[in-house]
Amino acid sequence: MNEIDLAGVDLNLLVLFQTVLEERHVGRAAHRLHLSPSAISHGLKRLRLLLNDPLFLKHPKGVAPTERAESLREPVDRILAQIRQVVATSEPFDAARSQRTFTIGAPDAIAAVVVPAALAEVRGEAPGVRLRVRDLEPTHTLDALDGRSIDVALHPLEPVPARFEALDLYEEDFVIAARSGHAIGRKPSLDRYCAAEHLLVSRGRADRGFVDDLLEAEGRSRRIVLVVPSFMWALAALRDSDLIGTLPRTLVRSHGTRFGIRVVEPPMPIGRSVIRAVTPKAAMTDAGIAWLMHLLRTVARDFAAPHRRRSR
Repeated sequence: MNEIDLAGVDLNLLVLFQTVLEERHVGRAAHRLHLSPSAISHGLKRLRLLLNDPLFLKHPKGVAPTERAESLREPVDRILAQIRQVVATSEPFDAARSQRTFTIGAPDAIAAVVVPAALAEVRGEAPGVRLRVRDLEPTHTLDALDGRSIDVALHPLEPVPARFEALDLYEEDFVIAARSGHAIGRKPSLDRYCAAEHLLVSRGRADRGFVDDLLEAEGRSRRIVLVVPSFMWALAALRDSDLIGTLPRTLVRSHGTRFGIRVVEPPMPIGRSVIRAVTPKAAMTDAGIAWLMHLLRTVARDFAAPHRRRSR
């Protein structure tokens, strides 16, 4: 295999590539990087020659990545995250002065609860710090942590491998979510639950969830009439329909009111897990990561309290 000479490769081109891939627009990428659009176009030309691929094709609303560009997303993210960590740890972390970007990987049901509270704290303690959230498939979480393409994962990981540091944030269970006034709220029962029309959150092609396994064990089933890819979409869909959803309690408690969604206690226990902040133990030697982990545990206390009261 021929060894590639990196002496002539400008690492800034990877930053440019990452930014254009995120923005999908040359003008917006230029604004973020404090460059001119022509400088972005020139950099993309150099990348095309280097990688022997068009990378981005013109589109009425900006640019669209090629298949090759999409395949480079994960390795480029990982490389830049590692470089940023090396640079960031070369001097003491000062939250008040830091300009770092921290990447958090989390399903949207957890991110929608934890990240807004974390952001409020960050704005007060570290106004120059930026948070980036990545919606990860559960099966990719450990690989993303090992590859340092994310700094911290928010996830109900169980068990947590020994090479990771894990902080318990809050306990989660599932409830019935339905629009205010829905009949399921007047007299909930297992029969009414099974007879209702259901919404399922599934990011893949699955047409059933863990609730269906629980019902099957009881000789029961339910009818799913709508499948959506995220929990926030689920809240919007429930607001405008007679469907019911089985959603995380903390999510519904945090965002249900503005969607006109109420919590209905399920007729049977439906899942219980501990949501954790997880990072590699080696990363905890980075004062910035340690600060972020402490901040996440601190903000989680507010929405963890109701769960502690119920468990008494």
